[in-house]
Amino acid sequence: MSNLNSAQNARGAWLMIGGMAMIGFVDNFIGPMAEVIGLWQFQIQRSLIAVPTLILLSVFGVLSVRPKFWKPVLLRSTLIAFGMMWYFGALGFIPLSQALAGLFTSPIWVLLFTALFRGIPVSRTQWFAVCLSFLGALMVLDIWGGQFSLASAMPIVAGLFWAMGAIVTRDYCSQETPSAMLAALFSMQFVFAGLALIALALLNPTVPEGSSGFIVRPWTSDWWPAWWILLLQAWGSLVGVGLMTRAYQEGEASIVAIFEYSVFLFGSVFALMMFGQTVDFWQGVGFALIILGGVIIVLRSGREIA
Repeated sequence: MSNLNSAQNARGAWLMIGGMAMIGFVDNFIGPMAEVIGLWQFQIQRSLIAVPTLILLSVFGVLSVRPKFWKPVLLRSTLIAFGMMWYFGALGFIPLSQALAGLFTSPIWVLLFTALFRGIPVSRTQWFAVCLSFLGALMVLDIWGGQFSLASAMPIVAGLFWAMGAIVTRDYCSQETPSAMLAALFSMQFVFAGLALIALALLNPTVPEGSSGFIVRPWTSDWWPAWWILLLQAWGSLVGVGLMTRAYQEGEASIVAIFEYSVFLFGSVFALMMFGQTVDFWQGVGFALIILGGVIIVLRSGREIA
């Protein structure tokens, strides 16, 4: 990838920015939707929109949804789908900015797994970057303040499984099309959500009102107020992740990856514009540390690969 010209890298950067803008926009609506339906119904209905859309596009020859190698794609889908349960579950209780801070600990986990299980040396600069990003995540999650809760830690678990999925993607799914991996991921989310709904039907837990019942709410027929959010989430996620994947195909990964962090800006701006959610000074500093640490990790990793 080192021979890519600046025009290709610029296109990759703009594609990534577009994808992050879409994700920062649509994920802001999870909180309001959590007032109406549960996490598991959301994932099932979103999959029922996204997967047929991908299949329809496949029928017309626009893309392919058939994996070349099933086992690694299923492993990747399982890991990321499990991580996304924690991420989306957290969005019913905490602002998007905090959920993103936890999710973006994934570069830290990738580096740790690389050092511990793959025997690849990690430089002092990279360890310093890990500490910076982790400190930033703790600041955004307000671990020292009165807002920290179990829900605040859920996105960090999501980041852990996202990192494992990213490693599988890089090592075993390089020949797969983005659409095939997307279709498998949405299908796995459908399976997990279906199992969760069966468990809820058997356990019959007490369901709190509003967003507090997001994780334990069973299937409800009163979901029509959220129909437009489901459509927005399904198609918006397809566009956002599609642009993100295309960005990596267009530009050099070590450059394009830096622009993933623009989701912090878009997510926070949309949250402020639509719902009046603000970020305080120390959370802003935390975002800066996460971005700085992530950029250092990406640049150092890219330099070593080159």
